[in-house]
Amino acid sequence: MPVFHAHIPKGRFSREQKVAIGNALNMSLVEGLDIPKGDRFITISEHGDDELFIDPTFMDMKRTANAMIITVMVGAHRPLSDKQKLLATISRLLQRDVGISPDDVFVTLVPVPIENFSFGHGIAQLAGAAPKW
Repeated sequence: MPVFHAHIPKGRFSREQKVAIGNALNMSLVEGLDIPKGDRFITISEHGDDELFIDPTFMDMKRTANAMIITVMVGAHRPLSDKQKLLATISRLLQRDVGISPDDVFVTLVPVPIENFSFGHGIAQLAGAAPKW
């Protein structure tokens, strides 16, 4: 059920690399949170240098022109340990599979109550249910 939105610099990544970014984000859920592989909801948006502003050194990072912001809407029921594992897995897989430096990966997790997700048909399929993943 997590939903990703990766904001990447325009023209820095090929089509294949963007697909690899999406695959790495999806696999971060599978490996980091034991979420089914088919739970894949990812948007990647490219932004020009007049639309994406990321400080190159904030928090002692050495960010490059590949720096990106990734927003993840994740179930509010997740404990801190799950969030930490997901963050680490995102960074590791983007580095391994796409060659993106961990310094270039800024992630924000947005907790969402599970009853606020609809997978289609205008139905909140998880409302009133115990979290599965």
